Amino acid sequence: MQPYLFPYIGYFQLMRAVDKFVILDDVTYITGGWINRNRILVNGETLLFTVPITAASRNKLIQDLEIADQRNWRDKLLKTIALAYKKAPCFETVYPLLERIIRYPSRTLVDYIGHSLLQLHGYLGLKTELVKTSRDYRNQDLKGQARILDICRRENAREYINAPGGAALYSTSGFAEAGISLKFLQPRTIRYRQFGDEFVAWLSIIDVLMFNPLEQVRGYLNEYDLTPGGAS
Repeated sequence: MQPYLFPYIGYFQLMRAVDKFVILDDVTYITGGWINRNRILVNGETLLFTVPITAASRNKLIQDLEIADQRNWRDKLLKTIALAYKKAPCFETVYPLLERIIRYPSRTLVDYIGHSLLQLHGYLGLKTELVKTSRDYRNQDLKGQARILDICRRENAREYINAPGGAALYSTSGFAEAGISLKFLQPRTIRYRQFGDEFVAWLSIIDVLMFNPLEQVRGYLNEYDLTPGGAS
């Protein structure tokens, strides 16, 4: 999976479902995606927050992106989160974790997000092995499914699990020919009490952590279904 900033809970469900999780960082950056931004709840409305990056472009690889040297953006983001969630039941426990993550001093985007994923991985008690960079495989000449299959072969994988969005990208028969089972993780709908009466789903993991005790969040990590499939 590409490195995402404070992703939704389905990302961590996928991390929970596998033995080894590879952070795909040497692929092209997608503008308008979720790599350096996500959503939280502010006064009952969704708010998009962003880590600023320098010269974002579809022509750059994720690994080559740097965080912009904008004044006080970390302070502003932390202040926004504090104002939004200071009355949430788990604020006092979760905010120090977010502060450690957001104040991490790296200027390299993939290092910054990788650090955040490692911190959240530890906080959630996940045992999955994280491969912090896909560059370790030295197979950047391969593309798409061919590259994923090469990584799976090197890891002696019997099963490859991806997010629902990958169903149109990968061929069941191609994986079967390689002796690998292809599956997709579908998160179940998770509802919990927020501030208002109307629940807003699929926000950043920040929202889940603010409103739910840690053991409850760990329970949510099992709320998914694995389905076989993909393109024929």
